[in-house]
Amino acid sequence: MSAKTDLVDYYAKRANEYERIYQKPERQKDLASLRKLFQQTFARHSVLEIACGTGYWTQVVAETAKSITATDINDEVLQIARAKNYAGSISFQRVDAFNLSFPKNSFTAGLAAAWWSHLRKAQIRDFLFQFHRLFSPGSIIAFMDNRFVPGSNTPIARTDAEGNTYQLRKLENGDEHEVLKNFPSEKEVREVITDLAGEISWTELQYYWFLTYRLK
Repeated sequence: MSAKTDLVDYYAKRANEYERIYQKPERQKDLASLRKLFQQTFARHSVLEIACGTGYWTQVVAETAKSITATDINDEVLQIARAKNYAGSISFQRVDAFNLSFPKNSFTAGLAAAWWSHLRKAQIRDFLFQFHRLFSPGSIIAFMDNRFVPGSNTPIARTDAEGNTYQLRKLENGDEHEVLKNFPSEKEVREVITDLAGEISWTELQYYWFLTYRLK
């Protein structure tokens, strides 16, 4: 089959397969560390989560957060997320991450897990500006994403003229999708946020990275 390129379509069709990526044996140590970092970072905060998917990290954050508003553009993943049990106050909304319209200062912290890597390099700043405007200075923002590890990650299939990288991923039904998936270095990420953020903290694990900062 020919490769498809619509990221929204891909994740809608992958909804029932999504969390298998978190079952890889070699990643369990990293995931345990990340769970602790998530819970420490968002303890007692009112959190806005972007691209929550099936609610995997929403459940983790709910253990310590004051409240979470979890958003995604796909009804398919939100149906799975809503069916889970959560420890705290959770609401789910179908929202386009590029068209956020929440009232300013409704949240004290923002989260996007496995989202940065799906942004083209040229659109990251635009996303950050409209995301940040929902929060007051001093609010905590956190991103978590993958590091590229040969043998554990799907190989990179191509790189475009802007330096964005793509993977060819196959679903259970045989459909093959070309998926934008960037693997930025700490240096690249810091260069993007340096004028927007203070108290930047970068945690680099074997398979993942975790970034937190406070808005200037």
